Amino acid sequence: MIEAVPRRRLLNQGIDRVRHRQAAGVVEWLGAVQAQEYEPAKWALGLRLANAVDGDIERAFEQGRILRTHVMRPTWHFVTPSDIRWMLELTAPFVHRRMAVYDRQLGLDAATKRRSAVVMEKALGEGAFLTRVELGERLKQAGLAMNGMRLAHLALYAELEGIICSGPRRGKKFTYGLIAERAPKARRLSRDESVAELSLRYFRSHGPATVRDFVWWSGLVTADAKRGIEMIRAKRHEIDGQTYWTAGPTPRTTAGVKLAHLLPVYDEYVVSYRDRIAVPHGPTMIPSGTGGGYVTFQHALVIGGQIAGTWRISRDATGVAIAAAALRRLSPRERSAVADAAERYARFLGTAVELVVK
Repeated sequence: MIEAVPRRRLLNQGIDRVRHRQAAGVVEWLGAVQAQEYEPAKWALGLRLANAVDGDIERAFEQGRILRTHVMRPTWHFVTPSDIRWMLELTAPFVHRRMAVYDRQLGLDAATKRRSAVVMEKALGEGAFLTRVELGERLKQAGLAMNGMRLAHLALYAELEGIICSGPRRGKKFTYGLIAERAPKARRLSRDESVAELSLRYFRSHGPATVRDFVWWSGLVTADAKRGIEMIRAKRHEIDGQTYWTAGPTPRTTAGVKLAHLLPVYDEYVVSYRDRIAVPHGPTMIPSGTGGGYVTFQHALVIGGQIAGTWRISRDATGVAIAAAALRRLSPRERSAVADAAERYARFLGTAVELVVK
């Protein structure tokens, strides 16, 4: 039955059953964790850990135990230092092709991109960490005056080329560092090994999932996805006329399974699937208003594996307020479970949280 799909995904993703004690373990298990919204992305890791607090994730990022770079699709992801090189080498060619049209529109030719990457690599030598603006200043000194989107695209190019990635934050500002220094022991794999490894990571942690789901998540072509499924000997499941795949042992449910979760925007449970039959996205997707589809997501209130509403936060001197908007009337048991989820989020933030469910 289709109801079994979300239940197993919650277990495999480590939401209903905590698998790891450190942020790097969560990232390695999931393969990569979407992270363009940094603060919510930290909660995406925290909710998959036992008794984690915000500072734990921040320290892991500060110390380079998890890195943030553009890989797959493209968007920001958390990856581990061990995985960053083989994953970039596998997915970067696809991302480069997707970005080529935008680079041409911005007037960024191949020579400019290569030259800018050389300048950035030199500027970040000997353990330096620089913000994007500071990298722009170094480019200007080298005769490449860049800012705004052009500068962002040049930084992205250097990331995809395996030259730069995230450094520690400087206050609230993000910096870049050299991959050679942030991930000196990064693994290198053959292409077949990389396809197999990425397939294994995805289907063991995100399954049950379809071929289309993996293609969407990874950015690989369908032929690669099918080859990966074959190499890892993924298990096939026919559910309500849809073919799903899993890898690894079937997870056992435990008495500690939680009924409700406050998932952050762009959480892997929501965004890493193309087929939305098992878990429709519902109101978490905000229409563009121009007839062109969807442009963003909202935080998802999940009850029993299904999206039951959205939630948002506001902050003031006294703490954090959570306003949850449910799609339907919640039972007393469900309201209690949502309150428990809010309390868990409060412990993660280390501050008082006031919950209002409408």
